[in-house]
Amino acid sequence: MTRTRTLASAMLATTLTAGLSTSALAAADPVKIGLMLPFSGIYAQLGEAGRDGLKLALKQSAAELDGVTFEYIALDTEAKPARAPELASSLLNQHNADFIVGPVHSGVAMGMIKMLRGKDTVMIIPNAGAAAATGPLCAPNIFRTSFSSWQPSYPMGQVALDKGYEKVYAISWNYGMGRESLDAFEESFTAGGGEIVEKVLLPFPSTNFQPHISDIAATNPDAVFTFFAGGGAIKFVKNYDAMGLRGKIPLLGSGFLTEGTLEAQGPAAEGVMTTLHYAEQLDVPANQAFREAFNTEYGHYPDIYAVQGYDAGLAIANTIEKLNGDITDKQAVISTMEKLTIDSPRGEFTFSKAHNPIQNIYLREVKDGVNVVQSIAAKSLEDPARGCKL
Repeated sequence: MTRTRTLASAMLATTLTAGLSTSALAAADPVKIGLMLPFSGIYAQLGEAGRDGLKLALKQSAAELDGVTFEYIALDTEAKPARAPELASSLLNQHNADFIVGPVHSGVAMGMIKMLRGKDTVMIIPNAGAAAATGPLCAPNIFRTSFSSWQPSYPMGQVALDKGYEKVYAISWNYGMGRESLDAFEESFTAGGGEIVEKVLLPFPSTNFQPHISDIAATNPDAVFTFFAGGGAIKFVKNYDAMGLRGKIPLLGSGFLTEGTLEAQGPAAEGVMTTLHYAEQLDVPANQAFREAFNTEYGHYPDIYAVQGYDAGLAIANTIEKLNGDITDKQAVISTMEKLTIDSPRGEFTFSKAHNPIQNIYLREVKDGVNVVQSIAAKSLEDPARGCKL
């Protein structure tokens, strides 16, 4: 009974209608979308952004969907991997969700995949970058509208080489995203003749950076590459500046180092270079329209997490439209979705055979508190999907 009450309190069900008549609404059951995202705890803002982006995409698509309605079943993962199988089972077996969208946290993604892999329900990952999701654990019904951990970091290796950096110090947290990000950078950097002079993996979520920044100063590499996000990214960048390394040893990173953190980092972030599949000021027509529509709808401008949720919504809407509203044949849903071209705020992308986005990765540099796009670091980059048998 305790578990039942927990699920009930976590569930928020809403129905979005496309301005249809009562008779039209009665003609078909709503499409059920299960949302497995964090709505409380440290990642709550990320979950809310993904949900809001998805709902905006479906609202904007209402005219093309001609009578389709949506029912949302939202379950709070609390970013706890242990809860994932239970919640996913609930959406699959009790609520009969047509699409399940989530999560933010890669550990939760692994738990969801364990329950949903190979089922008729389509799972769309709007953030978690775990390589296994579109690698060894890939499946026909699993799609991702975000990135693999390999994608943002791999291109930075060539950027570093092009800038003449030969020796790089690499540092991150010792967890999946950290290890996979450093490995991706090392793969491209060493292939071109670069050398990783030190590779440090800190216990997650330790922010005791000062001893390691002192070690960086003593080692004096040509540059530093890192993956940190959120509060860790804020503290690392500020400590790096406070210890006098900004402007002396270039700081490079996966884009999450300066994504959603710039205001808190302040002047300490000036000059930091990152690679990512999105930037707020990206000069793409779909981006400008999306940002204004999101601000009108929710009263603030979107971040990358909202973009990824928005694209999950576009994937659902475009699939339903191409099938003329009939999603009863789940194999047709899958085969239709995997052929889509998504007109995203990040620029158009398609899905790889493993169902990961094939997308541009942009080189950004912080200037006057903004991630300014310098170039396309890798055009239409496809994750290698190592271990995927699709």
